[in-house]
Amino acid sequence: MTRPPLVIAIQSQVVFGHVGNSAALFPMQAAGLEVAAIPTVVFSNTPDYPTLRGRALPPEFFSDLLQGARERSLRERADYILTGYIGSLEVALMVADFIAEAKARNPGLTYLCDPVMGDSGPGLYVPETIADVMRERLLPMADIATPNPFELSWLTGRGIARIADLEAARTELGIAPGAHLIATGCALEDTPPGHIESVILGPGGAGDIGRHPTEHLPIALPGTGDLFAALILAGIARGAPLAAAVKTAQTLTAEALRDARALGAGEVVLSGPGFRRALLTLGRTEMSCAAGRRRIRH
Repeated sequence: MTRPPLVIAIQSQVVFGHVGNSAALFPMQAAGLEVAAIPTVVFSNTPDYPTLRGRALPPEFFSDLLQGARERSLRERADYILTGYIGSLEVALMVADFIAEAKARNPGLTYLCDPVMGDSGPGLYVPETIADVMRERLLPMADIATPNPFELSWLTGRGIARIADLEAARTELGIAPGAHLIATGCALEDTPPGHIESVILGPGGAGDIGRHPTEHLPIALPGTGDLFAALILAGIARGAPLAAAVKTAQTLTAEALRDARALGAGEVVLSGPGFRRALLTLGRTEMSCAAGRRRIRH
């Protein structure tokens, strides 16, 4: 039996609902990945409810969890690292150190940075010191970055209205020359009416841009971006090209939103039968491809 790809997922966790690792863990596992989930904050629920309990992990506690990951050789074993929401400056700096160590020890590692900092409605919802760590330390290490237009605009000081703005922002963002920027949830001047886009900007300049419009559902729920990033990672970990992984992530995220609307839920829903079947099929498809490749080699 072949060991599945290992993902280290470092982001928020909630007792009730689906945001952060509470949105990402199940889809990645259902797609056939092994996931080591490290929480940056533990809350009772999202801030959208009348009460909120819990807190950011104390720095010494978070440091201890990272040390445990080191002792289990997770930096060396991991195929992917995914980061999302970080609740304190001390934790942000430790995350940056951990990823730098992992990339130095494990050059084949792929790092997906989802810079969860804010959105067009609420604005910036982390302290600027954490956003600065995202910009100055985490994003430059990323192989894939998935900011939304608000985050991209805040990080670069540039308005995002056209493809040319995205191209300039990719240059100004400071990501590695070989990295891919996926600008999520874009409504550009020439985006088809009633749609939003995920725009992939690769290292090849103007000839390396992929635009992926999808229906703009009138449903804004916590956890949507966290789920989307996890689904992209699940797709590429199962062998899909990045563009195909983005399209699948769009389809499945939309299904989770529609399921939430049907149930009247306040967050994305991961229990829909169609959603679950698609995740299992994603894993089986790649396993079948791997088996076929082994047969061909033999």
